[in-house]
Parts: sequence; structure tokens; C-alpha cells
Amino acid sequence: MTKLTHRLAGYLETLAKALRRYGRDDGKVLVLGGVRSGKSRHAERLVAHHPHLVYVAPGLPPSDDDPEWAARVAAHQARRPRHWTTVETTDLATVLRSATNPLLIDCLGTWLSRVLDEVGAWTAKPGWERRLDDRLEDFLAAWAQARVPVVAVSNEVGSGVVPATSSGRLFRDVLGALNNRVSAESDHCQLVVAGRVLDLP
Repeated sequence: MTKLTHRLAGYLETLAKALRRYGRDDGKVLVLGGVRSGKSRHAERLVAHHPHLVYVAPGLPPSDDDPEWAARVAAHQARRPRHWTTVETTDLATVLRSATNPLLIDCLGTWLSRVLDEVGAWTAKPGWERRLDDRLEDFLAAWAQARVPVVAVSNEVGSGVVPATSSGRLFRDVLGALNNRVSAESDHCQLVVAGRVLDLP
């Protein structure tokens, strides 16, 4: 009877671990997708049941100089429940390390674009590669150590044509590599295509 009890306990623990790993948003989830694929809406549905959630917006703030971007930001803001807390920052590592509530980060593509600007990549300032590596490694370490449920949205940019500009190719290559690293440290990864969600084992 003792052996059977131990066997059953081991089976239940394995099952519990599997459920924690493949639950809706328990642990770390990476949601990938192209432009207008529905990736943000899907990520929002994954975390909608949390009574307290921090929405992390690392993209550029809306500006009168870019009404199209301002309209996109406004559409995202209008969808967020009022009980969510919004944090606008590019310091994702600090947010991850200090979090006590579940997080939704939307998105890593807009974050990377700002980081590339901050480290001087667009103008090839001396030392930008090292500064970029430091920022990415800091974020990846914080992601791996996250102790709250966190869903991150990112752009899947590797399926289109090769960008015509060197800056476009840089962004695509760095984001592709970043997505790989984040996925490797995630409990679950999903790809959204035309509103359909594909689980990536």
C-alpha cells in the first residue's frame, strides 16, 4: 500500500507540474504574431481573469507628430480594463524583478526599437553593440527569474521579405534572436496567425 501511495503521489505531482506549465498564463508565456494578427487581443484574453494586473507599455508614447501611432495607442488603451495598472517604461528588467502582480508586456518589438535608439544603434555610435548586449542580457536574466505570471507579446518578423534598409535588417535580426532567447526561457509559446492561435511545443 505504501508503494502504491508513493506512486500515486508521484503521478499527481507530475500532473500538477504539467498543469502549471501549460495553464492559461501560469509562468511565462510568449505570444508571437505579425502585424494585425490578433496577438495583442489574444494576450489580453490570457490575463483577463486576473483581478490585479500590470500592463507594461514599452513603446513610444503617443504624439501629435504621428497621428497614426497615436490612434494605435488609443485603441489599445480603450481595450484595457479600468482595474489594470499601466506602466510606461523601457526598463523591463526592473519591472520584472520588482513585480508582485501578474504582468502583460506589449510588446517586445516596440521595446527593442526604443532600446536600439537609446544605445545609439541607428546612428552607429561607438560602443552601441556592447550597450545593446548589456540591455538585452539584463532583460533576459530578469525574464528567466520572473516569479509572477507574465505574458509578453512580440512581433514575428522573420517570415516576410528581407528589409531594404540596413536599419530594418538590424531590427529584424536582433528581434528574431531575442524571440528565440525569450522562447527558450518561457513555459509556453504561441503563434497567432490571422486570429488563430497555434501552440508551439
